[in-house]
Amino acid sequence: MEKLVCDIAVIGAGHAGIEAALAAARLGCDTVIFTMNLDAIGNMPCNPSIGGSAKGHLVFEIDALGGEMGYAADKATIQSRTLNLGKGAAVHSKRVQADRQLYREIMKKTLEEQENLRIVQAEITSVLTEGGRVSGVTTSLGEVWRASRVVIATGTYLDSRVFVGGVDYPAGPDGMLPSSGLSASLRSLGIELQRFKTGTPARVDKRSIDLDTLDEQPGEEEITPYSARTDRAALNGIRQVPCHIVYTNENTHRIIRENLSRSAMYSGNITGTGPRYCPSIETKLVRFADKPRHQLFVEPCGRETGEMYIQGFSTSMPADVQHEMLSSLDGFSDAHIMRYAYAIEYDAAEPTQMYPTLEFKSVPGLFGAGQFNGSSGGGGTGARRRDKRGTLLPRARAYDTPALLVLYRHSY
Repeated sequence: MEKLVCDIAVIGAGHAGIEAALAAARLGCDTVIFTMNLDAIGNMPCNPSIGGSAKGHLVFEIDALGGEMGYAADKATIQSRTLNLGKGAAVHSKRVQADRQLYREIMKKTLEEQENLRIVQAEITSVLTEGGRVSGVTTSLGEVWRASRVVIATGTYLDSRVFVGGVDYPAGPDGMLPSSGLSASLRSLGIELQRFKTGTPARVDKRSIDLDTLDEQPGEEEITPYSARTDRAALNGIRQVPCHIVYTNENTHRIIRENLSRSAMYSGNITGTGPRYCPSIETKLVRFADKPRHQLFVEPCGRETGEMYIQGFSTSMPADVQHEMLSSLDGFSDAHIMRYAYAIEYDAAEPTQMYPTLEFKSVPGLFGAGQFNGSSGGGGTGARRRDKRGTLLPRARAYDTPALLVLYRHSY
């Protein structure tokens, strides 16, 4: 069992976990990355895109620090656009529509070919400590891996629960299994967790949409790569896939308002804090009641699939209401839902427990990264929590860091 030893154990193989594992391995550390499912490495369960306002800047920074996200995004690009061109240069932000399956394949291969890095499909159920500092992790199969550093990058999987109207059940995104057990282990170490919520819209069969009635949105003529390693000429030689724009209307809003009490967001079933800047369509109608319509983007999930993503139409409405809502949109009267929209609630760390290095102050050797740090679902967007008496607490700072971890502070 001497093989069950490493310098750094990374829990989770989403955007944050991938960058943490690659950064550690490229520094020469013996690294192991654990994932619930090898086929979910680099998965994008919500929007199959990379970048956007503020996030696009972060992808460039990741590349500058030697990370992988930008390089993989360039390879998987099916459309590129620069947002906010009508505003100042400081807020211009690149966003690419990525081929979701290709991106996963690229990231899996990258991890497999990286020296000093091993990949293990396993659920981590506890973090071990000795003498007050991290000493390893245990898996659901009972294996004990010894490690002097542990990075938690569990995304939205930690004790996660999916909500569709009045139906809820334990699950991770995309029908994956949730991570159960690790939350209790972290609490036993004195780590404070908070409940966050995010969501995703339905996926619709392209054949069932009348795209001719929608506004076409082509890609930009000159694509700027995310990565300095990317061949600019080759990237600009790709065939870009168009996206489309559709708008909600009075009928859509009537359907939503009449069924608001059936939304998991408004029925009281969900207790987690929701995101401020990417709200559900129900929240948009409540928050912006004076708006006669809302813009939605119809985006392909890849070159070799007919799944279309309806950006801006995230919801936790019941299945029957989702059908009504979609059918009310222009060009969607015969829309066929391939995957239903859902909200997902999960555990995340209270981020003020960490140093700027992302190490937990109370548990030396334990780090957090990505959505586990509260970077999505509320904490990083100005959300406020309440204490046991319902009193609003001050806003907590969340470290929005799917990028490289600052591991240099420690010697190995």
